[in-house]
Amino acid sequence: MSPRPGRPVAAVFGSARLAPGEPEYREAVRLGGLLAGAGWTVQTGGYDGVMGAVSSGAHAAGGHVVGITLQSFRGTKAPNRWVLEERETEDLFARVRRLVEADAWIALAGGMGTLAEVALAWNLHQNWPAEARPLVLVGPRWAALAPQI
Repeated sequence: MSPRPGRPVAAVFGSARLAPGEPEYREAVRLGGLLAGAGWTVQTGGYDGVMGAVSSGAHAAGGHVVGITLQSFRGTKAPNRWVLEERETEDLFARVRRLVEADAWIALAGGMGTLAEVALAWNLHQNWPAEARPLVLVGPRWAALAPQI
């Protein structure tokens, strides 16, 4: 199954460690629903935390959910149950490269992996304007970085 033709793709970056019940988790569920309701395909790293929250919200709103996963996790970590289309990659570098192949980038709460994804998107903005897409940083955790972008 591939994304629905004509639908833009939003790549959402965020922590795998965020738990259900946390305010940022609920916000991620809401974001997924809003994106799907507006006709966007949601693309994440495909696992739990923010990725699962956004995926569940998108799925509940009837959206298409793509998970960019890792071969090395096969057998130890499964994609979240809302992923409709899994695209497995051979390593972390390929995963990030595939993840940023989207029409917009959105970063929620996260750690080092999320920061790496944001840094790549920001670098694409600065060095390859033809590759630039909207980069949206959501939440207070990004306040120190936001004035620089």
